[in-house]
Amino acid sequence: MRTLLIVNPNATSTTPATRDLLAHALESRTQLTVAHTQHRGHAAELAQWAATSEMDLIVVHGGDGTVNETINGFLPLPQIDDGQAWLPRLGVIPGGSANVFARALGISPDPVTATNQLIDLLTVRGDRRIGLGLADDRWFTFSAGVGLDADVCEAIDASRAKGHTATPARYLRTTVRQFFRAKRREPSVRIEIPGFEPVESVHYAFVTNSSPWTYLDATPVHTNPGTSFETGLGVFAVRSMAVLPTLRLAGQLLSKNGNPKSRILFREDDVPSVHIETKEPIGLQIDGDFIGKRNVVDFTAVPDVLEVIAPRPSR
Repeated sequence: MRTLLIVNPNATSTTPATRDLLAHALESRTQLTVAHTQHRGHAAELAQWAATSEMDLIVVHGGDGTVNETINGFLPLPQIDDGQAWLPRLGVIPGGSANVFARALGISPDPVTATNQLIDLLTVRGDRRIGLGLADDRWFTFSAGVGLDADVCEAIDASRAKGHTATPARYLRTTVRQFFRAKRREPSVRIEIPGFEPVESVHYAFVTNSSPWTYLDATPVHTNPGTSFETGLGVFAVRSMAVLPTLRLAGQLLSKNGNPKSRILFREDDVPSVHIETKEPIGLQIDGDFIGKRNVVDFTAVPDVLEVIAPRPSR
């Protein structure tokens, strides 16, 4: 089995010791090539090379952004897929600050434990096919969103560029600050979902492909608890930024058996597609990375499109 190990050396929790442990474990079982990312978009270039070279497995040691780049590098879009492309399997060893995708797959957040998990699963051929989401022409693994969360991601990216680590505390402070800035704006988002009346005057919206959607330290945040890698997309759209209803909604998101419901919320957990448009350009984030501002975005659920090395979901 031929394997490419993609390492993001700048990811928050990636260390030389963990990288060497992972490389040693994979070398004992596969024909291994190790590559370090050197610039934004490099993981996509490496993944495309691995697919062109017909490698069997790509293992990513990095954060959610590196995983997203990798998938977008080798997985063809549905409209251009002729069924002839060589598709490696994907393994993930957490190395970022949140590692939402890995955790949602049941992979340990501890990279050493995750390495042992990966090796065990490779031994028993522990593959799992999952669905992904598309935001226009870009794959996402666990979430995309417009408005508030995109503003937070943009601010965190700017903070990282200045050398600050993306800690849960920094995310929380940034979210509160961006919330009160966004609160002053008029709601401008319109959402269209097949089979539903249009949802008007939305402040911000999440479109998710799994649950939990994110983590606050080790606490999972469930916006759409009925959404999974085996269902359609979840939609979580907020129509008011009044403080008290928002606090009550936040409490539901953080509760152990959260099932958020509110008069300010539109929520559906299993839809095939979502169309979002705004009068003025609004921020878009995909898997925690700020993409830019858009007036229109189309989200689509694509089932059973990616083969991952991960535990099978419990029934």
